[in-house]
Amino acid sequence: MPAANRSVRAVFGALLALALAAQSALAAPSGPPVRIGSTLALTGPLAATGLVHKIVGEIYVEELNRKNGLLGRPVEWVLKDDQSRPDLARTLYEQLITVDKVDLIMGPYATANILSAMGVAQRYNKVLIHHTFGTPSLAKYDMQFPAGGLAGDPDNTIPKLVFDALAASAKPPKSVAVVTSKFPSVHFISLGARDAAKKRGLREVAFLEWDFGNRDFGPIAARLKDAKPDFVWVGGLGLEGNLLIDAMRKIDYMPPLHFHLFPAPGPLLKAAGGENALAATTFEEHPPFTDNPVAVEFIRLYHERGAKAGLPDTSVENQSAISYSSWQTLEAAVTGARSLDDKAIAQWLKKNPVDAIVGRLRWDGPFNYIYGTDLYKVKQNQKGKWVIVWPKEFAAPGARLITP
Repeated sequence: MPAANRSVRAVFGALLALALAAQSALAAPSGPPVRIGSTLALTGPLAATGLVHKIVGEIYVEELNRKNGLLGRPVEWVLKDDQSRPDLARTLYEQLITVDKVDLIMGPYATANILSAMGVAQRYNKVLIHHTFGTPSLAKYDMQFPAGGLAGDPDNTIPKLVFDALAASAKPPKSVAVVTSKFPSVHFISLGARDAAKKRGLREVAFLEWDFGNRDFGPIAARLKDAKPDFVWVGGLGLEGNLLIDAMRKIDYMPPLHFHLFPAPGPLLKAAGGENALAATTFEEHPPFTDNPVAVEFIRLYHERGAKAGLPDTSVENQSAISYSSWQTLEAAVTGARSLDDKAIAQWLKKNPVDAIVGRLRWDGPFNYIYGTDLYKVKQNQKGKWVIVWPKEFAAPGARLITP
């Protein structure tokens, strides 16, 4: 190559590098940070799942700040531990708004805590985006927006989904036991499961309840062993399903099939006795979900961060995916509204869907929910990995529901 051409290319390359550097500098967030406040259950009965949401939030905020932040400003996440207590969540959201002076708030984990946060948000006219509110009929506030993919009638949609999956299996159950926490959301959905089972002609052999925070599942395990159901619906949160499995194993009993509503996914996946367990989900690490490059990059980052945090399983699944989708919703709404004004953000969300990694989210139904349909699927623990088995169009390649 002639020296003149090499010189021209060198100069052009230098100019291009300077231009890219300048563009990067211009794109870097600057100015006072946008402060986003929330609580999570970092201690207490819900901590195993709360940690998942903490890791996701840290990943998302870091990635925002590597790009353009929000409206060109860096983002700061002000996170407090609500200790799995709704009363403390209420106090902390008051502090976030009145003392910490955050610009925006995000919802905590779990229905009761979200309901507490929602009351505070309503008092101060703040938008509240949340992901794990399981009793939509209580969501009366006009500026709350569910981003977890749950329908407005989960007591109908989730049981229908599960019993459809069982009916399509090689050996559909004929009898059912429903055991559930009295925690509001799971209790509400579990009562729907009782009705759904009855309508489908399944014989209910047991209905048992426990108080949230209970750790002694021996009596429930004994009752289940005596009842001998073909299928057990476990309306549990976090590690409750694991504690029930441990109690059943101690008396040498395990039901043929058991479904867990909102478990701590990693611990249940690794639990002795968790083989072939079923659970609800919106996302798993296989096609068609991994066809999304945004999801693939999140999976990579979550694996790294989850390993550093010592998670029992670092796979992206329901809790991590709906948490990520909530942050996607917040970013899309602020960007779309071009404002940090809560009313402007709420108006934008009411008029625009968001394509999140769990699917298309929209808020054009009563109380900002969609009724009769949701983004949930049924997954099963197969050979130490969660795979979706129902509906068929979302199932992992070659996967089907395993029945004994």
